[in-house]
This record gives sequence, structure tokens and C-alpha cells, in this order.
Amino acid sequence: RMQEYDIIVLGTGLKECVLSGLMSLSGKKVLHIDKNPYYGGESASISPLEELYRRFKVHGPPKSMGLGKEWNVDLIPKFFLATGELVKILLHTEVTRYMDFKVVEGSYVYKAGKLHKVPATEEDAQTSGYPTVSLIYIYICFFSLIFFFF
Repeated sequence: RMQEYDIIVLGTGLKECVLSGLMSLSGKKVLHIDKNPYYGGESASISPLEELYRRFKVHGPPKSMGLGKEWNVDLIPKFFLATGELVKILLHTEVTRYMDFKVVEGSYVYKAGKLHKVPATEEDAQTSGYPTVSLIYIYICFFSLIFFFF
């Protein structure tokens, strides 16, 4: 005999998990499923590294990258403003019991065969050596002055 559910949630991204949890807390019988062999939807972290290569249908990682189990690659960056609305929602729904937060030590981009640190402060932007970042910083300063005086 087939079981009956009040709600069927497809996907295990953050919003689906919050929705599923809220529906369950309100007394609904919830079936929560995902087509992927991992949970987290588009915001998942893939490990081992070989799984990431399989996901994108690319030949396995080179030996120089070491053991695949030592890697944990985010499919998308996960940054929250410390006092932002999303953090308030996560605290209210108590999803934070299942999450860890930490200060970001650095963000890097892989380009042209090298890792490059993404500037995170004004000083980093000024000294990054990237003309685009330096120009953006100069434009921000310039427009800030204009708005301040006018």
C-alpha cells in the first residue's frame, strides 16, 4: 500500500530544507527527496574531488592534487552578511543547529592555471595588482566624494 503525504518537497537546497522543516513542524506529513546522490542542491559541497569531476563529466583530477577525500568544493560561494535578513531567518527557524559559521579567511579564483586571492579590503584592492579592481576602488572613492559634497 502506498503511503500518503501532505507535502512532497523536491530538492535539498536550503530553501527546500527550511520549507520541509516548517511544514513538518506544523504537523504535515512530508516526503523530502532529491535526484542527486548528495544533499544541498545548488549550494552543495562536493567531496571527494572525484565526485566533482564525475558531476561535470570531466576526466579525473591529476595526481598532483593529492587525495580526493581531502577536498570539499562548494558549487557556489556561501557568504552571508552577519546581520543580514537571511541570518535572522536561519536563527528563527533554528536551521543554525545544523550549520557552522566562520569568518572567511580568504576567497580565491582559479584563472590561467593559478590561484589568485580575491581582494576583500580597501587595502587589498589598492595593492592587488589587478587594474580592474584598483580602478573600481578609485571609482568608488570618487563617487563617494561626489555624493558627499553634492
